[in-house]
Amino acid sequence: MEQTPRFSVTEVPSAGRATVIALAGQLDAHTASEFERFLERIVRDEGKRQLVLDFDALEYISSAGLGVLMGLIEEVRAGGGDMKLAALPEKIFHVLDLLGFPMVFQIFSGVQDAELAFEERL
Repeated sequence: MEQTPRFSVTEVPSAGRATVIALAGQLDAHTASEFERFLERIVRDEGKRQLVLDFDALEYISSAGLGVLMGLIEEVRAGGGDMKLAALPEKIFHVLDLLGFPMVFQIFSGVQDAELAFEERL
């Protein structure tokens, strides 16, 4: 019996204007739809446009997970916001780097640095 990969996505409290979203576990073809629904709710239903994605506890990301990011970045930016990536484990950063994600997304070593980047835009 195949076990569904463990994955969680949660909004975490933030002192700043940005919405911090923590990812944990494995973001793959089985869990990408959950991630997509979560982001769509945050962006479309709640109108949040300044997003910091905390990758610190993410163990794996597949092309399906990367597709969710690419699918929503234009919508977020069209609404005057942005999506910043933070605390990427080295192996995940390496994959994103190979695919050119640093040309599309700002990547920060920590969540606080990403949050500050939104504050500096004032």
